[in-house]
Amino acid sequence: MQAESVTIRPLESFSKKVKVLGSKSYSNRYLAIAALSGQPTVIEGALVCDDTQYLAGALGQFGHVSVDIDAAAERITVTPTGAPMRAPAEDVYVGAAGTPIRFLIAMAGHAEGTTVLTGTQRMQERPMGSLLDALPALGVTAEAVRGNGSPPVKVTGPSFRGGSTRISGAVSSQFTSSLLINATRAEQDTEITVIDDLISKPYVEMTIAALAEMGVTVKREDYTRFHVAAGQRLRGGSVTVEPDASGMSYFLAAAAVTGGTVTIPGIGKNSRQGDIGLVDALVRMGCSAEVTDDSITLTGGALQGIDIDMEAMPDVVPTLAVVAAFAEGTTHISNIASLRIKECDRIAAVTTELRKMGITVDEQPDAMTITGGSPRGAVIDTYDDHRIAMCFAIAGLRTEGVVIKEPGCVAKSFPAFWQTLDTLHDDADGTI
Repeated sequence: MQAESVTIRPLESFSKKVKVLGSKSYSNRYLAIAALSGQPTVIEGALVCDDTQYLAGALGQFGHVSVDIDAAAERITVTPTGAPMRAPAEDVYVGAAGTPIRFLIAMAGHAEGTTVLTGTQRMQERPMGSLLDALPALGVTAEAVRGNGSPPVKVTGPSFRGGSTRISGAVSSQFTSSLLINATRAEQDTEITVIDDLISKPYVEMTIAALAEMGVTVKREDYTRFHVAAGQRLRGGSVTVEPDASGMSYFLAAAAVTGGTVTIPGIGKNSRQGDIGLVDALVRMGCSAEVTDDSITLTGGALQGIDIDMEAMPDVVPTLAVVAAFAEGTTHISNIASLRIKECDRIAAVTTELRKMGITVDEQPDAMTITGGSPRGAVIDTYDDHRIAMCFAIAGLRTEGVVIKEPGCVAKSFPAFWQTLDTLHDDADGTI
């Protein structure tokens, strides 16, 4: 969407089955794994968005694979070219794609030559130091060009030999995931010790599950030590991506704030995506839910504030915060310091925009407390952050006069978001 802004139409209620696009997290993981497997791989149900397109383009720059994207079919095909993996002559630009650049920093250690990875201005402020500190013990020379622990990052390979390393888990679980994925190409066994508490643990669970599906077993001691034996072979073939739990969150929230009912097919109680925990949070707030093996149905109810630790599901914090604005009482969301280093400072952004809507928010370094009320219309700044745009769009389903600026930023994770949201207004029940 190229418009400068979009005005959200309020909605009294709805009952819909909504098809959510594939998981961004799984799509990125399968892409990275496929690029290291040496086997042709077809990723079905893949999310085709800015993040996955940046990763696909970057993988192609190394020359050892070709990546074909069929957006209409939601399919990405990764095919070995037979050529060696070489550092691209040009800088690898990944826009604002945080997961891809973290996977690629370690992956560049497999490529012959020097790779430079960079992104947007905001990306050049995001911390990579924990990963850069962990790579030398595995043989990889990686450094921040400006010496500040942030991109641009220069990596010299081929040198990812494996061995033992230590890494902090306090900033991002993506660093650990990057090492686990890239250990599959190491000459030696790789052992990774997390020296502090690992945040966002479900994302590492997703990495381990994706690797297992592709033929590699990770041995572990809880979330403190991980071991990848050398010599395991990644398989190719076909894999299928389940729906995105983060993308699903906006439609769960839509049902919660309007008193409507939404069913999301293709994802259920066995999902390893941490963001599925939003279902339980909304039930605690007064909604009702039915979760089966392959679907989630949620119906809105009288909303009450709750106290919740959301360290394991940071991407849906803005979604819950918007729902909390319509709840009776206060909602305290804690253990969310990682939100300050996302595409924007999401704690500050959510606080600012909810205050515009007349909602009282107490902002703390790693928490926020929202006092529910009657939000009023406002023009919402989105900070070039897809999640801010989408969560505040849901507020507009209950509140007249909500205008979302720069709506095109949703392309980062959910290109069809606005079209999907519009169809909630259709009179007939059905699948959208």
